[in-house]
Amino acid sequence: MTLTDAGNTATTIVASGERIVGGRPAGCPSSFCGCGASLRVFGRVVPELNPASNWLRFPRTAPAPGMVAARRGHVFVLEQHLGGDMWMAYDANSGGHTTRMHARSLRGYTIVNPRG
Repeated sequence: MTLTDAGNTATTIVASGERIVGGRPAGCPSSFCGCGASLRVFGRVVPELNPASNWLRFPRTAPAPGMVAARRGHVFVLEQHLGGDMWMAYDANSGGHTTRMHARSLRGYTIVNPRG
């Protein structure tokens, strides 16, 4: 994987492989990224956080492990910084109704602190 930072410097990052870690968690709706994120962050389903856009109500923060990347329509939990704007993410409903740990860019997302 090659990344380019804001200064146009190319960086090659070898990220551990993408892993499918599950499907739709029990008790979550069919659009389950917000529900899956609440399970990861809080250890339980928080129904009011099922819509991804509701995560935008938390305070803005800098990217760090345990913080959440949110936008209208999708949300994922930051696990480990890989370099540049790339993070290993816990990404529920990341495509094909699966939950994955995989590299994600933060472009287009707002970083929020769910404990703030």
